[in-house]
Amino acid sequence: MTATSETAPAAAPGGVADGGATTGSMTPDQATWFAAAFTRMADNIGLAVLGKDHVVRLALTCLLSEGHLLLEDLPGTGKTMLARALSNTIEGTHARIQFTPDLLPTDVTGVTVYDQHKGTFDFHQGPIFHDIVLADEINRASPKTQAALLEVMEEGHVTVDGITHDVPHPFMVIATQNPIEQAGTYRLPEAQLDRFLMKTSVGYPDADATEELLLGSAVRDRASLVTPVASRQVVGDLTRLAGSVYVDRAVVRYVRELAEASRELPHVKMGLSARGCLALVRVAKTWAAADGRTTVVPSDITALASPVLCHRLLLDPQAQFSGVSVDDVIERLLGSVTPPTTRD
Repeated sequence: MTATSETAPAAAPGGVADGGATTGSMTPDQATWFAAAFTRMADNIGLAVLGKDHVVRLALTCLLSEGHLLLEDLPGTGKTMLARALSNTIEGTHARIQFTPDLLPTDVTGVTVYDQHKGTFDFHQGPIFHDIVLADEINRASPKTQAALLEVMEEGHVTVDGITHDVPHPFMVIATQNPIEQAGTYRLPEAQLDRFLMKTSVGYPDADATEELLLGSAVRDRASLVTPVASRQVVGDLTRLAGSVYVDRAVVRYVRELAEASRELPHVKMGLSARGCLALVRVAKTWAAADGRTTVVPSDITALASPVLCHRLLLDPQAQFSGVSVDDVIERLLGSVTPPTTRD
């Protein structure tokens, strides 16, 4: 397959939402085009990541919401494969950074070098200046190197020696880490975790996918089967369209109530912030468009609550002794707030 450069259908004139909600102007034709393009990209990634349709759709939703993805899972579950397959699906530049304890911030962002022949200082870009950046085993780098990603992940540019350099667009960091083998690793601080729009795991494949993998064991690198099916223009169009999905005030109020309730739950030391609320609305709009809809519904919020909130809710030390996990807290949170059933 080759990358498509088709453009989105034209927007209808007007199209401003009422009721004081998030404005939206996506037309049904645009929603249909969005869903078809999204499915084509997801199926392409599925050539390498078998039996993980939901995880693939989460990763694509993160990309088209202009966010970054943290994959945490056991070794050998396909974290790097998913990241590389997503990278190969996009017609752009890709880079992989293997994070190690001796990795320096300049190894990520780049460095200014003096050119003796020209008599000038030239900036040599680091691997962060690519469309899709795979930060493999990010928790093995020192906190100083991890901090080098804070600015670029939030603001889309890097400042070196007082000079700001913009990264390409689209831009996405896909980081991986293992929940075990913690020797020689550094825990990601809350500020770093909050830069990731979503966090999820790949998990083991089901029986059918496992047998298919074994039957195709001669293919050592399944990500190499993935070729670009979406151009930069298409990715940009999809991103802009996702932002035009309508969000009713009742859904906005539901997100606000979830945030307030999260701060009052037992064992929660830090609940959902305003940035977390914005993240939940952003991904819900993309999720709705991927389903061919022009409007966010409450089920979009509940479906995405876990990957958006699991790394943002900070539990107190007593939670571990009580056997309470963040998944338990999210389930209790969703059960404590009634979703809206009608529009305002």
